[in-house]
Amino acid sequence: MMTFIMLTRLAPEALTSPSNLEMLEKNIMEHISKECPKVEWQQNFAVLGPCDYLDIFTAPDLETALRVATIIRTYGHASTEIWTATEWKKYKEIVRHLPGGISLRSS
Repeated sequence: MMTFIMLTRLAPEALTSPSNLEMLEKNIMEHISKECPKVEWQQNFAVLGPCDYLDIFTAPDLETALRVATIIRTYGHASTEIWTATEWKKYKEIVRHLPGGISLRSS
């Protein structure tokens, strides 16, 4: 599974009151569960700044992650930004095997 980080910003007209937030979330999650059953949510954060939410999820491929972002854009009336992510430990393994990489084996 690949890891994805998604930033979401709701359109001003997406919510008419704070109480609608949970209804919107439920609606979106129902669509994602139906259309992308292999997606697993890892973390969800409300954030301050130019975006409203930061979500971390895993999906089997980029196409599935694009479906998630599209569902949120259309049903959630939001804009999304999505990135792939690699755990630091795995990244170090990849880099270690590049030409000129550091070998941690003792001589």
